[in-house]
Amino acid sequence: MEDDDAAASGGNASPAADSDADAGGEGDADEHETPADVRKYARFKKVDGAQYDRVNDFLRDRTYVTAREWAIARLCADFRTETGVEMTKIGENLPELVPFMTDTYTPQAVNQARSSFEDKIRKSGATFLYGAMSGFFTAEELDELMYEVTEIAKFLLEVEGVDLSVEDELEAEERISSVMREVREASADLRAEELADESDPAAESGDAAAGGDAAGEGDDAGGDGGLAPSDLDPGDDS
Repeated sequence: MEDDDAAASGGNASPAADSDADAGGEGDADEHETPADVRKYARFKKVDGAQYDRVNDFLRDRTYVTAREWAIARLCADFRTETGVEMTKIGENLPELVPFMTDTYTPQAVNQARSSFEDKIRKSGATFLYGAMSGFFTAEELDELMYEVTEIAKFLLEVEGVDLSVEDELEAEERISSVMREVREASADLRAEELADESDPAAESGDAAAGGDAAGEGDDAGGDGGLAPSDLDPGDDS
C-alpha cells in the first residue's frame, strides 16, 4: 500500500491546489483557465462522487494496481500527443479529470504512477501467461479463469465510459478464449517434445557435443539482457 500512502500523504502532490484555494480566485476565472479538453473529459463520470478509498479497495481486491495508477495510466493514454504525454496538464488538472482524485500532481509524480502501472502489468502478464503455459490448469479451468478476469476487465472499461454491446462482449470473450486455448495446446506440445528429448540418449549426447559452442553463444546473448537459469543463483543475494 506504499503507493497509496504516498498519494494520501501528499508527497507526490503539487502544492498548487492549496495555494490556489488560499488565493480566493473566483469560479469563473478557474473555469476559464481550465483547458477545453479537460472540461470535456468524461471518462470517470460513472464514479462521480465515489471516494478514493472505495475505488482503491475494489481494485486491490481484484487487480494489482491502485486507483491512482489506474486513473493516471488511463489519462496518459488519452492525453498523448505526437510529442509525448501531456503530464503537466494531467497533473495540474487531476481533480477535474478524475472525480475520486483530490490533489494535483507534479509531472514527475504522474510519470511515477504510470511507470508503476506498466511494471505491475508486465509482471502480472508474465505470471498469468506462465500459469496458462505450464499445464497447471485444465482447458475447462482455463476457460473459467478467462471468463472471470474478462468480466473484471470489462467492468473497468465500462466505468471508463466504454459502451460494449452484448455482441461485442461475446465476440471478445470468444476471441480471447480461442487464443488462450491455442497457447495452452502449443505449450503442451512443446513440453511433450522436451520430455521426449530428455528420454532420448542420442539427443542427449548430441546436446553435450554442441555444448561448447552453445555456451559461448549463451554468454553473448546474456550480454543483450537475456535471461538464464544462472540469474536465479542464490549466491548473488549475499
